[in-house]
Amino acid sequence: MRPRLRKARFFSFLFFLLFALLLLPESAEAQQVKAVNGDGSAWIIPIRGDIEPSLATFVRREARKALSQGAEYLIFEIDTFGGRVDSALQITSFISSVKNARTVAWVNNRDDSMGVSWSAGALIAFACTDIYMAPGTSIGAAAPVTAGPGGATEGAGEKTVAAVRSQITALAERNNHPIGIALAMVDYDVELWEVSVDGQNRVVTLPDLERMEKDVKNGTPDIKRLGIISPGGKLLSLSAGDAVRYGLAKGLVDTQEDLMNALGVKGEITAANPNAADSIISFLTSGVVQTILIILGIVLIFIELQTPGFGVPGVSGIIAFLIVFGSSFLLGRVGSLEIILFLVGLGLLAVELFVLPGFGVMGILGFVLVGFSLVLSMQDFVIPQFDWEWSIFGRNVLVVFVGMVLAITAIAVIALMGPKIKIFDRLTLKAAITGTAGGPDPDSTVGKAIAENKTVPADSGNSGFPAAEDEENFAALVGKIGVSDSVLRPSGRAVFDDKVYDVIADGDFIEPGRGIVVTRVRGNRIIVKRV
Repeated sequence: MRPRLRKARFFSFLFFLLFALLLLPESAEAQQVKAVNGDGSAWIIPIRGDIEPSLATFVRREARKALSQGAEYLIFEIDTFGGRVDSALQITSFISSVKNARTVAWVNNRDDSMGVSWSAGALIAFACTDIYMAPGTSIGAAAPVTAGPGGATEGAGEKTVAAVRSQITALAERNNHPIGIALAMVDYDVELWEVSVDGQNRVVTLPDLERMEKDVKNGTPDIKRLGIISPGGKLLSLSAGDAVRYGLAKGLVDTQEDLMNALGVKGEITAANPNAADSIISFLTSGVVQTILIILGIVLIFIELQTPGFGVPGVSGIIAFLIVFGSSFLLGRVGSLEIILFLVGLGLLAVELFVLPGFGVMGILGFVLVGFSLVLSMQDFVIPQFDWEWSIFGRNVLVVFVGMVLAITAIAVIALMGPKIKIFDRLTLKAAITGTAGGPDPDSTVGKAIAENKTVPADSGNSGFPAAEDEENFAALVGKIGVSDSVLRPSGRAVFDDKVYDVIADGDFIEPGRGIVVTRVRGNRIIVKRV
């Protein structure tokens, strides 16, 4: 099989595999979440550690499984310092879409837990119908933050704060949680007070309190300030006891049995836990691993293009890119746009490598499209709008950029050091120079074999072919004009007098179908240049 045909089949095979992703069914995200009538059974779904895309996928999957089996209680056991805002919003959106099932947030205090529901964890708790907390736990500090230089966190911009503030307010209104507490957990500017209205304690923001006090003059109920809960400039965090006192938590429950009794659960209790697949997906979608996969994919495909046939490097390179896209697809982050951009980028690179000489605009545009498709596969949005989206976008661009730069560096090292590294023997031609353009050196092994009309020894660099006939034919090629049969980078194949020879280009790469002339022969090396 000729090299050009091999490469065409390689790219056809790659395009087919990636295009097949377009034919996969839509993500279950579009399905409406409803529970069938059950017998009061409950599912406990843990939300522990950093809130990230893999955790959001796990929560949605287990909740759907519970609802399909008739669970009437979805209990989200929360133990987290927070995490990515986009993943938290995905979880809250899913919980809010649940129909015919009671959703419960349980801030638990296990022997191996932290006993907190902070930041994104507090946002998720407000999405649930009821909140229960174990003694010694806390909830709050839900203001969004972004990663600054050096990994330090800093407060997000007003646009992001406003978006999260409106979201947590809507969740509080929907589930009858104290709106003032929700606002004070997100916004530094909110001042929260505890007041007594006709003997009943309430929690209100300062503007609401001032408005109520103004209305007292018009005959409204008696209002007394009992104390400030959260002053301006501070974020609100509540202990379990205070959460119950101010009406955020329904009660204190120390064990799973106490929680089930408080909820009145009579049916079967099922506890979901992340499996090995969840851990693998979380590992594969981490920044370090994705950078390594990008490097491997680019370098291995480059090695495949430099070797005859189609083998392990090409298959491994395809697998590396399929892992990048496949793991993100399982998280619901890859759609038609990412696949199309990737295919178009590869197509432009193929055109640059096999059709156009050199490396110019087509190749650069191909690299940009491939890189952009990889960036989009790591996020849920196309154009960032909020601070936290810009933070995620910057992280993804850094991952892809570093991966591509290191891959190009690795390719350069292979090109320079390949001849000295045994594993890259197939990428270089290691033939001894045993003669000149006029024929073999009579003092060399090859020359002596020709003079005696013997077969050249296999270890002489000529693989045991009849020396006299082949060497004389090679020498006779000097000055002949032929046509390149494959791309010469610099080695390849060419046709002279209807016979195919292995040749080496002298100077620039030569694309297939170009006229070439043999300039000299060095042993069994036929050196050519463009006519």
